[in-house]
Amino acid sequence: MRELTINGILYSEEELVKHCNSQLLISDFQWERDIYSFILEWLDAKESISAKTSGSTGKPKAMELSKERMLNSAQLTGEYFKFEKGQTALLCLSTNFIAGKMMVVRAFLWQLNLILVNPNGYPLENLQSKIDFAAMVPLQVINCIKEGINFALVSNLLIGGGAVDAYLEEQLQELPTNCFSSYGMTETVSHVAVKPLNGDQKSNFYQGLGNVTFSLDERSCLQIEASEVLAGSICTNDVVNLIDGKHFIWLGRYDNVINSGGVKLFPEQIEEKLKDAISDPFFIAGVADRVLGQKLVLVIEKENQSSEYGSNFLIKIKGLLGKYEQARDIIFCKEFKRTPNGKLQREATMSLLK
Repeated sequence: MRELTINGILYSEEELVKHCNSQLLISDFQWERDIYSFILEWLDAKESISAKTSGSTGKPKAMELSKERMLNSAQLTGEYFKFEKGQTALLCLSTNFIAGKMMVVRAFLWQLNLILVNPNGYPLENLQSKIDFAAMVPLQVINCIKEGINFALVSNLLIGGGAVDAYLEEQLQELPTNCFSSYGMTETVSHVAVKPLNGDQKSNFYQGLGNVTFSLDERSCLQIEASEVLAGSICTNDVVNLIDGKHFIWLGRYDNVINSGGVKLFPEQIEEKLKDAISDPFFIAGVADRVLGQKLVLVIEKENQSSEYGSNFLIKIKGLLGKYEQARDIIFCKEFKRTPNGKLQREATMSLLK
């Protein structure tokens, strides 16, 4: 587990250390240096590695992750996807975050051939070799589909780091690749549940990996029990429909819930209904209102438009939404705030508009 194949070349531990140190000196690309730095960190004598949360719901937090639990997580993923020695894994996510780090750990544990590419918005653009397993954020997948990039070389694609909306899920039905949505976070050492998104295996719910089990707290938020990767249970801010101890349907974030006139509304569910009608990036938010407490507003990433345009747009989408789901106003924002790995920062974006 301390040797690694990178781009088809097998390195012993000694060779790997030399290679990483050499590449740190000569590589012109920060993303490559980040990979080699993490490999050296993985091989050192410490029992944990440094990681940071994505920052999608607040300021990124630094934390220490047990290497043993990272190996356990890699074991769970490999068992679910039936990894075999010599298969190829595409590393197209930054190793500054847990998803990229875990791809390296999976390659170590399962003796996979790790293919390195720039973790930019178009990771499949120059791909030449067959890939058995890849992981991307939704934005990367959307970009590749829009550019007409061929997915035929990728057998299994795990999509995480953000919600897979209805529009993207519809596009995935046309791909030859087996696509999956992941559920997890840095604190759970990457994903603890997976949902098939296309093909014969397509499902509406997430399934816990291995011995991972789920329950609800008093807010109807998901609680996770995962002894392989967690010291104890963890309580999330994700509101779900719990089917049983192994399966759930994700509804939205508790911290995004809008209380408008006493009615609790999940922005993510409203956004799902609007996805086909709005071509620009957008989200639903709540702003203070004297009468309702909070009123719904539609925020679109677009140059400022006339009030007439906004009024007509709200009329256009009215029939798609329920009585209490109607946006009372529309706000245009030139550019949304996002984390380095592409996650929308709702609160930070709204603060720009105050």
